[in-house]
Amino acid sequence: MNRSHLLAIAVIAFVLVSGIWYATRPETTTLTVICAGSLLASMDHIEEAYEAEHPDIDVLIEGHGSIQVLRQVSDLCRDADVLAVADYSLIPLLMYGESPHSDWYVQFATNRLGIAYRPDSAYADELTLDNWYEILARDDVAFGLSDPRFDAAGYRTLMIMQLAEEYYDDPKIFEDVFEDQFTTPIDIEKTPDEYILHIPEIFETSGGRISMRGSSVQLLSLLQTGGIDYAFEYENVSKYYELEFLALPSQIDLGTDDFEQLERSARVRLAFQRFASVTPEFIAYPTIYGLTIPFKAPHKDEAIDFVEFIIAGEGREIFEETYLPTMDPETDAYDNLPPPLRELIDEG
Repeated sequence: MNRSHLLAIAVIAFVLVSGIWYATRPETTTLTVICAGSLLASMDHIEEAYEAEHPDIDVLIEGHGSIQVLRQVSDLCRDADVLAVADYSLIPLLMYGESPHSDWYVQFATNRLGIAYRPDSAYADELTLDNWYEILARDDVAFGLSDPRFDAAGYRTLMIMQLAEEYYDDPKIFEDVFEDQFTTPIDIEKTPDEYILHIPEIFETSGGRISMRGSSVQLLSLLQTGGIDYAFEYENVSKYYELEFLALPSQIDLGTDDFEQLERSARVRLAFQRFASVTPEFIAYPTIYGLTIPFKAPHKDEAIDFVEFIIAGEGREIFEETYLPTMDPETDAYDNLPPPLRELIDEG
């Protein structure tokens, strides 16, 4: 038998074996998980661990600002199996209502905002808890924040700047840092109990010291490459990417409810009807992450199993290993939970 005949037989054998493998391989289910950008680093590791235990599942992770996460389903009518956001209060705000897309959430992790920077950032050697806002206001300092219309870190950053005026007893902090930095200024309404920040519909930076992105993690490349000196980031993101991190006082970092010790709280209100059927405003709450499974999740059983993995399985350990503090899961609607999840949560 000559060489060409042997080659032909080998090719035929390869085709036959490949066809048998293709015909007998297990079907793969794609599980779509849309999450807040600050969860992406942890979710990459969770995806790898979960797929190792479930070879028939292909977990597809997609990140956005928290408001945009929910809009993928509520406004854009996309199919998704699990939604996870950095502000649990967004879920009832945007997913319940007259035409609901879900009717429960589970709280599963906490965090806090602070200031991420590089060792060579401008004035990094001077930065302290007593002067960080003065440094951010300097003409030769560039910093970044995420867009409050799309991302929880964005509206929390504005709340922090306003709460800082109360904490440091300096009524010009917000004005000094943000003056002339937006094409349309933020209007601030002061009441005896809170500051209400009105965000205009056209909200863009003026090309000055501030860079704004749709999600806080989108600021990382700017910070790492020297495009900006500082960025408001979550602590887990800063630690994971080995950035310097200035932890702010607990009364203003929105990591706990210590802000209630101040005379006023804060809320951010969009000065236009951003959403069809809800009041577009975001209230100062401690930073607690929430997740839900939409009513129209294409793979509900698999989604439930994935949520179990996150809140009570190996996923919880992975969150801790990637610097995101977890918490015992809590829900707002125990009776609405899928039965397997009820077993993991105290009815309260």
